[in-house]
Formats: sequence, structure tokens, C-alpha cells
Amino acid sequence: MQNIQLYVQKHKDRFISELIELLKLPSISADSAYEKDVIKTADKIKESLERAGCDLVEICETPGYPIVFGEKIINPDLPTVLVYGHYDVQPPDPIDLWDSPPFEPIIKKTETHPEGAIFARGACDDKGQMFMHVKALEFMIETGQLPCNVKFMIEGEEEVGSKSLSWFVERNQEKLANDVILISDTGMIANDVPSITTGLRGLSYVEVEITGPNRDLHSGLYGGAVANPINILTKMIASLHDENNYITIPGFYDRVENLSKEERAEMAKAPFSIDAYKKSLDINDVYGEEGYTTNERNSIRPTLDVNGIWGGYTGEGAKTVITSKAYAKISMRLVPNQDWEDITQLFKNHFESIAPKAVAVKVTPHHGGQGYVTPIDNIGYQAASKAYEDSFGKKPIPQRSGGSIPIVSLFEKELKSKTILMGFGLDSDAIHSPNEHFGIWNFLKGIETIPLFYKYYTELK
Repeated sequence: MQNIQLYVQKHKDRFISELIELLKLPSISADSAYEKDVIKTADKIKESLERAGCDLVEICETPGYPIVFGEKIINPDLPTVLVYGHYDVQPPDPIDLWDSPPFEPIIKKTETHPEGAIFARGACDDKGQMFMHVKALEFMIETGQLPCNVKFMIEGEEEVGSKSLSWFVERNQEKLANDVILISDTGMIANDVPSITTGLRGLSYVEVEITGPNRDLHSGLYGGAVANPINILTKMIASLHDENNYITIPGFYDRVENLSKEERAEMAKAPFSIDAYKKSLDINDVYGEEGYTTNERNSIRPTLDVNGIWGGYTGEGAKTVITSKAYAKISMRLVPNQDWEDITQLFKNHFESIAPKAVAVKVTPHHGGQGYVTPIDNIGYQAASKAYEDSFGKKPIPQRSGGSIPIVSLFEKELKSKTILMGFGLDSDAIHSPNEHFGIWNFLKGIETIPLFYKYYTELK
């Protein structure tokens, strides 16, 4: 594709400046206090798509936050690419671990990003990666090189389960009709080792509540005589894994896909340094299910993790109290064939069954989604592979991700389309964590690579 690198170099300062303005908006969907900021972000996305050259852009109301829809239809007989992304972000907590304010973007050099990276919440997940597609469209329209039709569907609830997106997709199938779906909400192995995500894990997210006495009690007068909900909760959680870090919920592994030795051998070809991995996390050793490598544990195996736990007195000084209630939030990452609703029910049944009679248990499901696999013989994958090969000068490695994008399986069910995951972030970019960032090089490289996907997909189709 002619002039893409020249175009990016000419406009890179503007591209970066526009992204920084987008990152200043605290579009935190999980916290209703930021509702106006979430809505304002949707409006800004709409303006960006209009400036990029979409013929139709609209804010589509839903039961929750709106979806920004845009399209550029040049010929109904040509293929249509549907780009999905999200404009909402994770809460920035814990704030005190950020080196700079999460919604005051700054550019700093890092070991993995010597050319500089933008530090801000949402920089990589997913504002930066979503915005690459807007700028790629701008280039294709501005230079008359858009080879097919394109639609955009950018939502504001991905970080809280995409409930309104499901509602929207089910009611707008004709509007969203496409030949392939393109998403950049994943990563790649390294800047010199391009990769394409071919699999995602599913997710089941629950909250548990343990109730003991009807009020907080004096630990001297009642300690040892009544159940302490915090003690009980920690014992119950600890029992969810055995000595080999195998999840103990009955039926949990019944539908887990066991990859062949050949497939595991192919995965092992991806460059990986266990020493560098430990150094980057400042840990002395890795930890996980026996019999699997680190990269297998975080991609092809299911997991169960406590994401938050609280109860009792946590303020300054001492308060000798046995609390009435204790809570935890728990997520389970699932592999293809594990149904998230079935797993949620298995968890609920098991967690309730292991509780002593001295406490009451409440399990509240929050959200979830199915796992997903894209075959590498799919023409969408082949087009993406050729695009990376042109842009990076080497063939990308197919890679399964440990993350979850629950709506991908919904898209296949409702829109009958395969999804291609072209991510440009790195593991070190700290998504969902303090000091999240996105490399300037990666941002611009994504803008260079995406138009090539359109070119090759249209040719192969």
C-alpha cells in the first residue's frame, strides 16, 4: 500500500496529540460517578470517526452506555469489515501506585519502549488500540485507498461485561452485517516478534458473601465461640486449589480441551525467557498448575483467582472485632468448550456445599463469556498474517491469549462472523494496573499495518 509510512510520519504528532486528548477523559464505566465523562468520551469518538471520513456516524442509545456506530460504504458488492473496540476503561485504583496521574497522560521512555510510551489509564486497553483503526481509516479515505466497506461499533461497557452490547447486537443484525470482524484489544509477543491472537479464554466472575453473627462482636468476649466469617472465607478459598494448584470444584475440568503434544510444541516455539519474565514482575519464581509451562498456564489452562477480599476493621490502629460479614470477588478464566454459565453454577454449588453450618453463604454472579478460537486457515487470519509480514518484515506467530473478550463468541453466534484479533500491545504495558502505557512505536505501527489487512482481505475474498 503506497505512502502509508510517509503519511504516518507526516501526521504522527497530530495522531499522538489526539490520542492524548482522548486519554484525558476518565471514562470509567464501573463507577457511576463518571457517567458524564463516559458520555463525553462517546461524543469524542463520534467526532473522530466523522473527521476520519465516515459517511454515517451516530450515537446509539442502549439500556446502559451508548454505542458509537459509524460506516463508510463504498460499494455494497465489496466485502465489509466491522471494527469493534471500547471507549470505557478500568478504574485506576490503587492511585498511589501510579507514578503520574492516570488521566494526565505523559510520554516516557522505558526499557521495552525506548522511543517512548504514553502513560495513562486506557492507553493500551483499549483507547490507543481502538484509535489506531480510526487513523488507519483516515489514511485510506484521504489517499483513496479504501478497498472495501467498513463499519465501526465502539462500546462503553466492555470493562463491566458488555451487557448493553449484547442487547444492541441482537436488535441490529442487519445494521451490523459484515464479512469479518476486526479487533485490536490484545497484544503481541514483542516488537520484533509479531503475533496474532488465535484464542481467548472465557470468563466467569462472581462475588461471595459470608455472614456469621448478626452484628460485629467483641473478639475477647466471643472469640473462639462463634464462627469468624473472615477465617471461614479464607479457609474456603484456600480449599479451591489442591497441592498441585489444580482447581478442586467437581466437574470443573470435564469439558477442558487438552491440546496435543504437537500443538503444545508449536506454542513452545514462541520466544520466551523465564528469567526476563520473573525480572519484569520482580518475583523469585513462577507459580501455577503442575505439569504446564508458564505460557500454557496463562493461555490454554483454566484458572481461578481472588480479585479482591475484604471485611472487618482495616483502619488505622486496632479494633478487636469479629466481623459479621466477609466478602471476596473471584474470577475464573475458562478455555474453549467450558460454558461460563455452567461453570458459574458449579462454583456456586461447590462453594455453598463446603461452608460450615455456622455461616450463611451468598454467591452473586456478575458477568462472564465464552472462550474463542480462530482457525489459522481462515482468510481473515491469512490476510492479517500477510499484513504483519509486510509491515514487520517477518511472519507472525499464532498465539492463544490468557485474556477474555466475552463478546467475541457473541459476534459469531449473532452475526455469523469470524473475529480477527490484531493486537499491538505488549505484556509489559500494565493494562488494568497502575502505570498502564502504550508504546508510541506500537501505536504508529498499528496504523501502518491495519490498512494492509483491508487490502489483503479484499484480494483474498
